[in-house]
Amino acid sequence: MRRLYSLLLYLLSPLLLGWMALRARRAGGRWAVLDAARFGRYGRTRGDSGAVWVHAVSLGETRAAQPLIRALLDRGHRVLLTHLTATGWAEGERAYAAERADGRLRQAWLPYDFPGATGRFMRHHRPAVGVLIEREVWPNLVHAALHAGVPLVLASARMSDASLHRTLRLGALLRPAYGALTRTYAQSLEDARRLERAGARQVAVSGNFKFDVQPDRGRMARGAGFAARLARRVVVIASTREGEDAPFIEAIRRATGQRRARGDDACPPLLFILVPRHPERFEPAAGLLQAAGLAYVRRSHLLDLGDDSSTAIEACRDVAVMLGDTLGEMAWYYACAQVAVVGGSFAPLGGQNFIEASAQGRPVLVGPHTAHFEQAVNDALAAGAIARAADPAQAVRQALQWLDDPAGLNRMGEAARDWVRRHAGAVARVVDGVEALLLQAPQRPPGG
Repeated sequence: MRRLYSLLLYLLSPLLLGWMALRARRAGGRWAVLDAARFGRYGRTRGDSGAVWVHAVSLGETRAAQPLIRALLDRGHRVLLTHLTATGWAEGERAYAAERADGRLRQAWLPYDFPGATGRFMRHHRPAVGVLIEREVWPNLVHAALHAGVPLVLASARMSDASLHRTLRLGALLRPAYGALTRTYAQSLEDARRLERAGARQVAVSGNFKFDVQPDRGRMARGAGFAARLARRVVVIASTREGEDAPFIEAIRRATGQRRARGDDACPPLLFILVPRHPERFEPAAGLLQAAGLAYVRRSHLLDLGDDSSTAIEACRDVAVMLGDTLGEMAWYYACAQVAVVGGSFAPLGGQNFIEASAQGRPVLVGPHTAHFEQAVNDALAAGAIARAADPAQAVRQALQWLDDPAGLNRMGEAARDWVRRHAGAVARVVDGVEALLLQAPQRPPGG
């Protein structure tokens, strides 16, 4: 089945590469779709044998992997960090600029899952152990690691019922890949059971890395300072995805119009921050705001004016919405707000990470579609840290009701912080497991 899968990859590669090129054109950023490294070709460049290889496919996984990478670096390990998307690369480049400069961390593109490309990747980089974040199990990649003697760990792993059913349908292809993993650390007991059914062995429940992510304290401080000077009540609608911006903008239009008509938006006034998940949707979101007749300002424009300068503050005075058209600033956005609505869950897309907002003590509203964070959502609901809304209109109404109840906001914020603290610790468990594998690994001669 793996050979048949590889043959199909080769046959369909023009279409797949064309789709990648189109995605890159729409999204912008550095994708290097046809870069030689995407095919496992490195010319005369030298590899870096013996590093701990961490694969974080895109932006979300790169952020989730940060506490793991920090822990590995703090314990003296060199790290090879790979990605498949431009947003993942950009976040890694931003977050580890100092470590890249001093050689402790190296970034690389993960090659496409062709057998030759993945084999050349292993021979060139020669990692001591590999850590795949959440669900990045590729048949040829796993086979190449097995052939090269590289132990593979699937960490902070999750698998929904839908993913399990797809995996079982492709059992002859994916079951050997899951079975070849050296260790699997699941986010929850339910994830562990599904992963075992998929073929994974040595499965343990370690928890979710996202509970160990430490928000950028500098950005938090700047966001809180900006909000204090702005003196407005703020609701952030974060990580919206396809099909969500339009109904949220309509809900904002209705809510602001109704409050203005009642005269109850005078002291302090209300501001919404809308943060699309992907950069290719910044411009469409701006068009929707303009069509709705909502005055707005772009976060990028505020940065041009001087971030928290008096000019930037003044630019926000009379707008209804701030469009969050920047990357890597989620800590700033959450620090500005009193309530967070987290998107990706108001359309059937599985949800987005809401734990960073809870870690800052922000009461959170999520939608009905949260399959990717099922256990975390259920636990947070039980802890009183979040609430669920049926649709964007209800989410906006609920957020405004919370703003009118400061005592209730404080109680929910404390519940959120306490819930995050009680679930931390996944990173330490995985790092201990990785170091145990490093002790077992045979020492390789340079270039061997």
